[in-house]
Amino acid sequence: MKHLRFLLVPVLAVSMALPAAAEKISLKEISNYFNSFSTAQSRFSQVNADGSKSSGNMFMQRPGRARFEYDKPDDTLVIAGGSQVAIFDQKSNTGPEQYPLNRTPLSIILAKNVNLGGARMVVGHGTRGTDTVVRAQDPKNPEYGSIDLIFEANPTRLIEWIINDAAGNAGTRVIFGDFKTGVSLPASLFNITLASRER
Repeated sequence: MKHLRFLLVPVLAVSMALPAAAEKISLKEISNYFNSFSTAQSRFSQVNADGSKSSGNMFMQRPGRARFEYDKPDDTLVIAGGSQVAIFDQKSNTGPEQYPLNRTPLSIILAKNVNLGGARMVVGHGTRGTDTVVRAQDPKNPEYGSIDLIFEANPTRLIEWIINDAAGNAGTRVIFGDFKTGVSLPASLFNITLASRER
């Protein structure tokens, strides 16, 4: 399954090789951006390495909760909740694949208090044109994936992330629309057990 494999795709530890074409947004400022809201939702578009495309809705509630719902006819669902990440694959009849949230790069932006400067998973901080790129990877578990988080400035905003393949090459891209923050989100959105029953 290709969807959101940033959590799972085996990768090699690679250094940031990005041009210094713009002033970087500091890790402190990016952390403050995430800490300025506890809930958010956004549309997203995904472009896979093979050129196929999909889209859906993202919901986030810090600490520790996120949900990625893909538009029909895709039935894929990814939920972070209860310290786990569950990936529901439309082709699987055996329930979701589950992984500890704290072993995935997603955990650093779902922390109660985001502190990228002190996060051991932050392994790179550079620029891409006028945007700032933060690379996250668990150095002890590189097989759990690597992700480049891309931010624009004025105001600081997460606009995209890129999933790297095993050779460190850019693969799947997830492009976000405007974040709507401070939204009321029901706890059921992030309930893995409930989602398992419903599917």
